[in-house]
Amino acid sequence: MRKIIKIDEEKCDGCGLCADACHEGAIVIENGKAKLISDSYCDGLGDCIGECPQGAISFEMREAAAYDEAAVKARMAARKKEPCSGTLPCGCPGSMAKELKSDKPVQKEEKISCRQESELRNWPVQLSLVPVQAPYLEGAKLLLAADCTAFACPNFHKDLLPGKVCLVGCPKLDEVEPYIEKLAQIIKLNGIEEIDVAYMEVPCCGGLVKLVDTAVKKSGQAVTLKLIKLSMTGKFLEVRQIFPN
Repeated sequence: MRKIIKIDEEKCDGCGLCADACHEGAIVIENGKAKLISDSYCDGLGDCIGECPQGAISFEMREAAAYDEAAVKARMAARKKEPCSGTLPCGCPGSMAKELKSDKPVQKEEKISCRQESELRNWPVQLSLVPVQAPYLEGAKLLLAADCTAFACPNFHKDLLPGKVCLVGCPKLDEVEPYIEKLAQIIKLNGIEEIDVAYMEVPCCGGLVKLVDTAVKKSGQAVTLKLIKLSMTGKFLEVRQIFPN
């Protein structure tokens, strides 16, 4: 009998943060869910628990194989030699590489024109460049969007931007801690009460939700969140609201 992690598949959304946090490589993402691949790879310390934004990981006491440090070292050494693939913990965006095909006929080339008026009302938009007390932030409703969302969603301006101050960032490629600190200050100093979070279905993008949740808690303010998950072809997969306690 020993303490070991337990994954609730009903709560898991496959974001992959737990797999990234597990230094032993005991967790992988399979069929959109986190999975403990071997009891002997889990040291029972639970680094993955604090990274799960859905609360899908907990400890349990049960009969389990002892932690095998030698096996873990051998596995991690082998993984370094592997090409990026869908079997790896999905901290790697390349594991989701695919061609997106459309049945729509290709339009004849024509003069470039802007057919839809832009709904963007602030500049800059990159979170790292936005001043903490920019005048357009006071009392604003924020849209914090992962970098890829505007490319995937054909109606980004029409469906997501109206009435919002837009901030963008990438939870995979950018430094997360500075983003958390900055967003917490923006919320606290500007009386932010509503934030829409637009992110992609790919697992590494789930980190944006965790980032915002952490920043809101750090700010100490009551903020209503709307979480908007988009597919790689721009479809709305899930929209849910989280109200402050």
